[in-house]
Amino acid sequence: MSGLKLTCLDCGQVNRVPADRLGAGPKCANCGARLISGKAVEIDMATLAKAARNDDVPLVVDFWAPWCGPCRMMAPEFSKAAAALEGKARLVKLNTEAEPAAGAQYGIRGIPTMVQFKGGRETRRQSGAVSAAAIQGWVGV
Repeated sequence: MSGLKLTCLDCGQVNRVPADRLGAGPKCANCGARLISGKAVEIDMATLAKAARNDDVPLVVDFWAPWCGPCRMMAPEFSKAAAALEGKARLVKLNTEAEPAAGAQYGIRGIPTMVQFKGGRETRRQSGAVSAAAIQGWVGV
């Protein structure tokens, strides 16, 4: 079976989507949720682990916490970048306060930290608050 693998961020089902249909609003075959929404989606550790392991489309994770000033400053920029990268990459957020194991598991030493995964492995990492344009350039798609 051909196509790019995408994990549904709602139910965790791994779906296959033809590359030329990424911009057409593909939906999960299991629950019907949009697989690429153009919005930064909040996820948990289990969903992150599955998506990082399986997804063929770049998955950019913003590790953040509600008490972090730079994280709150970067949040609207991350959302703008998610909209601009729709169909090319998926941007998600993981709250390190709600998921304290994230720091140790992913080697997060400071927040905000962005980590990009593709094809089952980490491909790049960036710490510190950055603009939407910088995020788009950093993702490199």
